[in-house]
Amino acid sequence: MGGKTDVVKGRIKEAAGALTGNDKLREEGKADQAVGKAKQAAQKVVDGVKKAVDTVIE
Repeated sequence: MGGKTDVVKGRIKEAAGALTGNDKLREEGKADQAVGKAKQAAQKVVDGVKKAVDTVIE
């Protein structure tokens, strides 16, 4: 899954956990959000490196 998908999934899980009083589900949601944000950050780095390499090659 992509980073944005993980963040959205995490928000949904966190909200569902809060509504049902399920602390485990709420924590899973927070973890999913953190994973999604990390994926997004990593993708930005990869995109930056690709852009730098393309600039050097040209």
